[in-house]
Amino acid sequence: MLRIAKLTDYATGLMAHMARSPDRRISAQQLSQETGLPAPTVANLLKRLTRAGLIFGTRGVAGGYSLSKNPGSISMADVITAIEGPVALTDCALATGICGLEAGCTTRAHWRLINQAVRVALEAVSLADMAKPAAPARGQYVKTPRKPA
Repeated sequence: MLRIAKLTDYATGLMAHMARSPDRRISAQQLSQETGLPAPTVANLLKRLTRAGLIFGTRGVAGGYSLSKNPGSISMADVITAIEGPVALTDCALATGICGLEAGCTTRAHWRLINQAVRVALEAVSLADMAKPAAPARGQYVKTPRKPA
């Protein structure tokens, strides 16, 4: 099964929360309270996201964390890379010489194409997109309010 790490999922939620008020500075403690994530987890994620240049922190009484860029210019690939490293479905998608079977591998080129497609898809989804309310899935019943008679 392909899946992102739990910390990456948490980072996405944290960043989406910040993207809903992109000009707001917010403390780690406030982020923890507002997102329901444990304070140590929030602190860990803020360090990684700051190191990656996606957010920045300001010290002092009016300090806190805020996005370093417009939410529309931060991609999901950026967030995933900040937490997990480069997007790669297989080791050989990143570099040559990692696998001893590389010389006779008939699937390596195909995995690289698949990896590129996944990366392009992740780059196409912005943090602004993730901050929007989710649309109902196709076929999902949505109850609409009744108009008064």
